Amino acid sequence: MQKYLKWVQHLLKPLGPWGVLVASFVDSASVPLPIDIMVAGWAWSDKRHFYVYVILAAAGSALGGLIPFYLGRGGGELFLLRHVNRARFEALRNRFEKQEFLAVMIPSLLPPPTTWKLFVFGAGVFEMRTVSFVLAVFAGRMIRFGVEALLTVRYGPQIVSALGEFAKRHFAVTILLLVVIFAGLAWYMWRKLKGKGATRQDTSEASNG
Repeated sequence: MQKYLKWVQHLLKPLGPWGVLVASFVDSASVPLPIDIMVAGWAWSDKRHFYVYVILAAAGSALGGLIPFYLGRGGGELFLLRHVNRARFEALRNRFEKQEFLAVMIPSLLPPPTTWKLFVFGAGVFEMRTVSFVLAVFAGRMIRFGVEALLTVRYGPQIVSALGEFAKRHFAVTILLLVVIFAGLAWYMWRKLKGKGATRQDTSEASNG
């Protein structure tokens, strides 16, 4: 794996920061790559601009995911039924009907061994809106890669490998932690938006008074 990783990074090195976009695109579209370790490596090599690699990696994942997404939309229902039973198929359908954005965003922020492409393919089968799909993948990957990059800058690239092993052994705990992080971010954004709204209202009342 280390030799393979070095070979891929050497191949993408001439592209500079855009190499992470290409790698994440390929990982989401077809060939699985150790993208989390790669993003951590890029972030560690350029700590001051780690956020650039996070944004590019999230964008590459969102664009690459369009390939299995459109394959699903092009008549993948029978193919999906060959890989999941009818009960799981209906559960996926219900999930997309209730909240399609979260049905894609949550799997996008979860680490392996999450069957991410199953949800991406299902998004196409159940005719999720393309813009919503791209935004959901981008948001989920931004959280995932952002957390990994921040931890890498603080503790070093080896932290991602350690977290990967932890996720495989304690998958349920990992999901719970990520849900807590997501809820915290959502709460923080809500407070910020609420604060801005209150400030605008006070300014408007002051000007009218």
